[in-house]
Amino acid sequence: MDDEIEEGMVVDEDPQSLPGHRQADRRASGKSPYELLRESKSSVEDVVAKILAIKRQGHPKSQLRELVTQTFLHFVTLRQVNRTILLEEDRVKAETERAKAPVDFTTLQLHNLMYEKSHYIKAIKACKDFKSKYPDIELVPEEEFFRDAPEDIKGSVESNDAHSLMLKRLNFELFQRKELRKLHEQLEERKRSLLQTIANRKKFLSSLPSHLKSLKKASLPVQNQLGVLHSKKLKQHHSAELLPPPLYVVFSQLMAQKEAFEEKIDLEIIGSMKDAQTFVRQQANKDSGISSNQESSRLEDDVPDEEDDGQRRRKRPKKVPSKENLEHAGYYQVHPLKVILHIYDDETSDPKPVKLVTLKFEYMLKLNVVCVGIEAANEGPQDNILCNLFPDDTGLELPHQSAKLAGGDNLKFDVKRSSRPFKWAQHLAGIDFLPEVSPLLKAQENTSDEMSKSDVFASGLSLYRQQNRVETILQRIRSRKKAQLALV
Repeated sequence: MDDEIEEGMVVDEDPQSLPGHRQADRRASGKSPYELLRESKSSVEDVVAKILAIKRQGHPKSQLRELVTQTFLHFVTLRQVNRTILLEEDRVKAETERAKAPVDFTTLQLHNLMYEKSHYIKAIKACKDFKSKYPDIELVPEEEFFRDAPEDIKGSVESNDAHSLMLKRLNFELFQRKELRKLHEQLEERKRSLLQTIANRKKFLSSLPSHLKSLKKASLPVQNQLGVLHSKKLKQHHSAELLPPPLYVVFSQLMAQKEAFEEKIDLEIIGSMKDAQTFVRQQANKDSGISSNQESSRLEDDVPDEEDDGQRRRKRPKKVPSKENLEHAGYYQVHPLKVILHIYDDETSDPKPVKLVTLKFEYMLKLNVVCVGIEAANEGPQDNILCNLFPDDTGLELPHQSAKLAGGDNLKFDVKRSSRPFKWAQHLAGIDFLPEVSPLLKAQENTSDEMSKSDVFASGLSLYRQQNRVETILQRIRSRKKAQLALV
């Protein structure tokens, strides 16, 4: 084709289109390489479009040479711009590397600091989680530490140095514990010596009763000679502790009367001490409920059978125990200990007065009454001086309602028994009870009776109503015994 550009064709170049002029024009224009690249690209596209248009229209080749020259110039410009862009890229990379170096160094420092921070956090957590012994130690307060701690331990402690203060407080605690350890050893040594002393004294005290007993036996003749019966009195007091409450009241009242008014009476307690101690233990076990098993077994034995259930539901009249069955039923069961009262004549001035009568007080357990009788009496029941010592008090009837309910309303004491439950004996023992009939009814009956009968009772009732019961009873017994002796 004629219109095509032959290879190796020399094209005349315009001096203005040289690269130096292009670069000078680019620098003069102040455009960036990227803008020149876009302009060169668009110029090449325009030149190529013109060449194609000339070839289509069939214009002469002289027009193509100028366009080809412009195209080559644009290619040269593209290469120069490309080289400039590459150089600029290298320069930017170098500047970027130079700017990146301090950033990398700072990042490395940041990573080092973060690692160091995590290490410190782990160390702090390990320190906080460390289970030491000192939190469980009760240290003295800081005020007491600064007040009592020695100077070599306290030293100079700054107020803001908590760690140093804690160490010094721990040292002071160790110092105190060492001192307490020394004191503990001293006290242990003293304790051992005191235990040895106590053991020696216990050994001496254990052997002391035998010595006191022998000394007491040796002093009995001296006591009898001087009339100071200390051993006998002490023995009576020990025996009185085992008496039932009513007999204890009788003994204490009579003993107080003797000591306060120098009454010429003597008291003694007779009976089995071993049986009395057994009775006291049985009462204590019954009160504490130890005998509940025996009672439950007794209740199981008393459960009625089904066959006899209908018969047991019938009401049966209560049987009154006869005199023969009273002994078997245990109504006359008495306490093992008894109180003996010796009454002497109070009108004589002899050092050894005449004994008038000896009374024996005993306590019936089931009937809860105190019985009194004359010891070794030879006269019959009809000559008993205690009968009717006070008006209407023969001693043949039970004095209070509870005893009558326990033994039966028609229960009469055996006349042959020397001891009887006189009413004055119950009052002397502290067993007071209500009368069976209201005093108002008795007052109405007394108004309808003869005046002579009331005169007979007046003297006895006036003495009985007084509070000096012991003195009144002793006077009555003495006067009754003297009257009996005068009749002989």
